[in-house]
Amino acid sequence: MTPTKEQINALFEKMKKDSSLGGYSLNPDEEFTKDLVSSLIVNAERYGYQSCPCRLAEGNRYADLDIICPCDYRDLDVSEFGACYCALYVSKEIAEGKKQASSIPERRKPKHLRKLETKSSSNVLSDLPYPIWRCKVCGYLCARDEPPDTCPICKVSKDRFEKFI
Repeated sequence: MTPTKEQINALFEKMKKDSSLGGYSLNPDEEFTKDLVSSLIVNAERYGYQSCPCRLAEGNRYADLDIICPCDYRDLDVSEFGACYCALYVSKEIAEGKKQASSIPERRKPKHLRKLETKSSSNVLSDLPYPIWRCKVCGYLCARDEPPDTCPICKVSKDRFEKFI
């Protein structure tokens, strides 16, 4: 499936607006950025979710939660290197042309190591009336029975939250 220009432009404008409202910047190279947006559309058709166009997705939403755009690594990469792994999101300095993007190392652990990770819940503060949920993308915290359907900060879906406490 090859996305149409209308599809690409529509998603590009939505992402541009959403990123701006959230304090983020898209790569100012519009042609490059639209190529990435096109790949996000292809991945959404292929897998049912917009996995990072620069990483190999497994095709299983649960296994790929960390690389659904915006990925869990975006903020660290932008803070440390000025751009996320695929350079879709960039720092203010890069967006304004004051700095050039450089190579970004892969933060995602290899598949065999991701499978071994287990999260243990802590009994610290176990007397809280509600669990604390954390958005794995932007760090938003909320105390309630379930995480919100959509993060009010970065707009990712409910399955991108983890039980924090």
